This record gives sequence, structure tokens and C-alpha cells, in this order.
Amino acid sequence: MSLSFEQNFKLGILGGGQLGRMLIQSGIDFNIPFATLDPDEHAPCASLAEFHHGKLTDYDTVMKFGAACDVITIEIENVNTTALKALARAGKKVYPQPDVIELIQDKRTQKIFYRDYDIPTAPFILVENAADVKKNKNFLPAVNKLGREGYDGRGVQILRTLEDLDKAFDAPGLLEELVDFEKEISVIVARNERGDITTFPVVEMVFHPVHNLVEYLFAPAQLHKNVVHEAETIARKIVHELKMVGLLAVEMFVTKTGKVLVNEVAPRPHNSGHQTIEANITSQYEQHLRAILNLPLGDTTLIQPSAMVNLLGEPEHTGLAKYAGLEEVLKLPGVHVHLYGKRFTKPFRKMGHVTIMDADVERLKKKVSFVKQTLKVVA
Repeated sequence: MSLSFEQNFKLGILGGGQLGRMLIQSGIDFNIPFATLDPDEHAPCASLAEFHHGKLTDYDTVMKFGAACDVITIEIENVNTTALKALARAGKKVYPQPDVIELIQDKRTQKIFYRDYDIPTAPFILVENAADVKKNKNFLPAVNKLGREGYDGRGVQILRTLEDLDKAFDAPGLLEELVDFEKEISVIVARNERGDITTFPVVEMVFHPVHNLVEYLFAPAQLHKNVVHEAETIARKIVHELKMVGLLAVEMFVTKTGKVLVNEVAPRPHNSGHQTIEANITSQYEQHLRAILNLPLGDTTLIQPSAMVNLLGEPEHTGLAKYAGLEEVLKLPGVHVHLYGKRFTKPFRKMGHVTIMDADVERLKKKVSFVKQTLKVVA
């Protein structure tokens, strides 16, 4: 019998946000006891499972939390990997592995990994500060990315002209060639301890033009089968070369010539897989649990074409969250609303998502437009 089905087993999650919340919701089916750690005492997971309030980057806090767990996983990369390595040496199962988390925490080491393993990605230059960026002005147009702690669109600046150089980050990062892409896609891939690998169908993402957040996505992506095969092959290669256990989201560009380039990866459940809860036989959350507990990986078949719309806090609205248009959206067939339990909204904060399913792709697109225009998170 797997350790995870013993009554005294405990699975610890570093991070208590919406990803942890949906992971717990999935784990209830397996009767898995969870504990979560988060710096926000009102985090979405706080009322769902054993909850600990503390910093994810503090060595002693993570050590104390992990000591009481059998398996430790993450829902955010900004965690203390030194503590996780010590816990692994002490016999705790830590998945994804601390060295994988550490590599992915820094976009610089990520890019070096792609180069070293012949994984297609945009050409890049490592930079140490804003002055270094300006020295490489001939590399423009480019994307300036912070090496560490950039997420949800933060830590990314597009530098098209010499005038844009004043926006460069004055911290270690990289300059990446600006890709003239046709589509942005994502492949979620899972690997368990025994080395089994599965991928979810490729999804096509549409980003907010200013804040670089996913606004909505469609599954499956409308792509030539050769592009789909290449994207899935790349995702499998990355998780294999990392020897990672768990779930890995691989975000990629498809260029106008049909080439697939890796943008960046996340070693955890991901925004580009929320729709799998309803739209696939196995959700990304169940798959992550199966992977880290070394269980057989689940069937990722898409049940029906689907879309996911992020519910973001409306601009100029800060305060107690209200959901305008909820009843109108719930009248639509094939619509599933997920609210994350965040009491307060602020501009562009992720407050929930909506999965939409429809066998007819054109009808699906019309429903996406309706949901985007109708359901608003306001204060």
C-alpha cells in the first residue's frame, strides 16, 4: 500500500494560495491529510486544512513545518530551498526536488539549462544591472527579465527602442530577443518517481496586453499536428532532463514560421491548467498528487473543447470583493465558476476563474466573450 493511504500520513504544501486550495480539493477524493504554510493568515487554504502562518523563505519556519510532514510540495517557487534540501537529507520526500526548484527560481539559470540541453529558446544575454542592459543596446528590441522573483507579469519589461532603456531593471537578469510569435502556448507535463511521463493537450493562451497576465485560454490549441508534436516532445525532454518528480508547466512561443521556443517553466500546477478540473479525465491537480506520491499517472484525455477565463480584479477597485454578473454567467450551459476565497480584491488580482465547455468551438468563443464582458470582480 502506498504511504499516502496510511492514516498517519501528512502532505505539506508550501504556499496557501489558490493553487494549494485546488490541490487540497482534489486530494480530498484520496482522503489525503494536508498541512499548508503561508505568510498571509487569510490565505485561500487557511480554512480548508491544517494551516500554519509563516514565511516560506525563512529557513527555521520551513524546517519546522516540513518536519511534521511526510511529503512536501510547493504551489509557489519563492521558497527556502536550503531548508528543503535539509529536509530531503533527513528522509522527507520533497517534490519537486529542491535543486529543480532552485534552478527554476532564477530565469538566468533556466535559460542556461535550455542552452546546455539543446532546448529551443530565444537568444539571450545575461546582464547584471541597468548599466549592463544599456551596454547591450544593439540587442534591441528585447525583453528585459529579472532573474529572480518575477511572476504574474512582474519583473518583465519590453525594450523596443533606445528611449525604453530607462525602464531597464537595475538588478541581475537577462536580455532576451523579442520573439515575433504567432501564438503563446502551454504544455503541462507530469513525471512520477518511476519515470513515467504524461502530457496534457496543448493549450493556447491570450495575455493581457499591459499586465502580461493570462486573460483566457483555449484547449486544445488550434495548431498544426507537427507543431503540437514538437511542443509535447520539448516538454517531455525538459522534465526528463531535470529528472523532476511532479507537474511542470512549459510556456512556449510558436513563431510565425511554425518554430516552437520555450519561454519559461513552472514546477507546479499552473494557471494554464485550471480548465482540466472539468475538461479532462484527470485534472492537473490530481496528476500532481499522483506524480509526487508515485502513483500511476492519470488519463489526460480532453473530454470536450474548453476555455478558461481568469477573473481578475477590476481596475480602480480595491476593497471587499463583489462578483457582478455572476448569476447571468451561471445561466450559461457548460460554465463552471471557481472563486478562490480571497476576501479583498485589488486591480488585476487573480480572484477566480471560469471554465467553459462546449463541443462547438465557435459557440465556445462566444461564451468566452460573454463571460469576459459580464462577470466582473469589483469592490
